[in-house]
Amino acid sequence: MWRHLAAGRPVRIPVPEIQIFGGGAHAAGRVDVQDFMVTCPSAGSFAEALDRTAEVYRAAGRIMAERGLLQGVADEGGFWPAFSSNEEALDRLVEAIERAGFTPGGEVAISLDIAASSFGASGRYTLARDGQVLDTDGLIAMLGRWLERYPILSIEDPLAEDDPEGFGAFTAAFGDRVQVIGDDFLVTSADRVRRSAAAQSCNAVLIKPNQAGTITETLAALRAGQEAGFGTIVSARSGETEDVTIAHLAVGWDAGQFKVGSFSRSERMAKWNEMLRIEEASGAAWAGPWGRGQAR
Repeated sequence: MWRHLAAGRPVRIPVPEIQIFGGGAHAAGRVDVQDFMVTCPSAGSFAEALDRTAEVYRAAGRIMAERGLLQGVADEGGFWPAFSSNEEALDRLVEAIERAGFTPGGEVAISLDIAASSFGASGRYTLARDGQVLDTDGLIAMLGRWLERYPILSIEDPLAEDDPEGFGAFTAAFGDRVQVIGDDFLVTSADRVRRSAAAQSCNAVLIKPNQAGTITETLAALRAGQEAGFGTIVSARSGETEDVTIAHLAVGWDAGQFKVGSFSRSERMAKWNEMLRIEEASGAAWAGPWGRGQAR
């Protein structure tokens, strides 16, 4: 049995977040939202979560091909869409989950990376695909409508990195029902995680080793998140190699969640496959149903 490197307890295999449609900077701004992902916390294992996701990915590809919506493959391996609006991406994702034979929100749920810093600053958000310019309250209201309409469990960077008041307002309104992740907002910084926890501006942190710069700093950020009761998600970035180290870090640190892109491109699949091998070799328990990392 593998054990947590600091706490000495058994570690768990993390719940994956897997991109189906890429947007924002990942797909030349074809839609404003950067990642439309699925997650399967109700699965019984990492392998089962990947099986479900593979069926959704295939169904999404068929839907896009049938409707002439497929532009190619985005930077992190998801489909590069030709959607007319951001909500159309959500509609097609729900359709793909259903066509794959699963219950949206039950067997397969939605996770979003809004990456709001890519289209907003100083409290103004320009949604080019929707032809809208929103203020902070307007963007929060729009995302709230999405939460009512779609089976969304997790939202990353719902506001821009320079909008801490917006983050706080969003988390106060919706943090009891969805995971609110800071990525650009927290930049894998232990100090920022602690400040965010004190301000209650989010409830989860994305952990990127090549964003922090060193493994020591990365682990400090993750531990700060776990100590605050945050969800912790070890993540890859754009421009990845086939190095699989982060799969081992996600397990050894008991992060609880894992995000490395989509179901194509070898630098993405190498990491998913490595996690499968770790699950098979280690006998580690599955981190579902939600996947929150355990405090030290």
